[in-house]
Amino acid sequence: MEKRTLGSTDIEISPIIMGTWQAGKRMWVGIEDSETIKAIRAGFEAGITTVDTAEVYGTGHSEQIVAQALSDVRSQVVYATKVFANHLKYDQVIEACDRSLENLKTDYIDLYQIHWPSGTWNSEIVPIAETMSALNNLKQAGKIRAIGVSNFSKAQLEEASQYGRIDSLQPPYSLFWRKIEPSLTNYCLEHKISILAYSPLAQGLLTGKFKRGHQFVEGDHRVANKLFNGENYERAQRALEKLQPIADHYQTTLGNLALAWLIFTSETRPQVHAIAGARNADQSVQNAKAAELKLSESDWSKIDEIGRSVTDFLDDAPIMWDF
Repeated sequence: MEKRTLGSTDIEISPIIMGTWQAGKRMWVGIEDSETIKAIRAGFEAGITTVDTAEVYGTGHSEQIVAQALSDVRSQVVYATKVFANHLKYDQVIEACDRSLENLKTDYIDLYQIHWPSGTWNSEIVPIAETMSALNNLKQAGKIRAIGVSNFSKAQLEEASQYGRIDSLQPPYSLFWRKIEPSLTNYCLEHKISILAYSPLAQGLLTGKFKRGHQFVEGDHRVANKLFNGENYERAQRALEKLQPIADHYQTTLGNLALAWLIFTSETRPQVHAIAGARNADQSVQNAKAAELKLSESDWSKIDEIGRSVTDFLDDAPIMWDF
């Protein structure tokens, strides 16, 4: 899999990134550690050399699972993890980083990200200057190699950038969820900030496996996902029906077509990487194949237009879930 450069760093990351929210188990059902480890390892062997996790995913459990899967090939992979919104004071950031280093069984983190802005999820408001001071010092000490932010607005990204170099933005971004367009995408293009898109398959909706009338089991957080409810869900089903012939033309799946649309590169688009989770090894291998799919400009535009038949009708709220 051809690598890309993260922001303005010398860190090489894969266009498809292994997502490991599910590895933490909390808010997911039917997740087995042994299968997750196999999935992460299979992804690595298929060329997915970058893995994204967070301290809040199962209170460190996801990070520990990543270490079990990849510690023996640590020098060949890129670790990206995140500090949560309730740990953004100077000392808390340092302590959280040390915990993540221990969980990941490594002495450095390639990309360390602020998971959510200060004040979100009922967290205490901490000046971004204080948080960035801690991150800059961690970078200077060699504990982290690059700084990123997640779920930041343009204004928040601009403010954070006043106190240090930001090399990545991690937002929810997919063919069916495009809240960062165009303000954030243009800003990232201008300032050479890589976008690491989470929920690039709209939590599985873009795979086409969820049909009309699907019911999630109790405990699955997708029950609260706006895309899986009401008229939004019906519009998504109609869009998927229009996307299927394009996927058939490329002899690929709906999911990989959506990933290929997202990571498509052009002079007018910022560098976008897709964070795709997997429950098993087969899903990891399938996700990796999306990087091999080369869309034509015209087909990319057709897919783009079909996606807008869903996104143009969404409300203005930036969060995908009604928690």
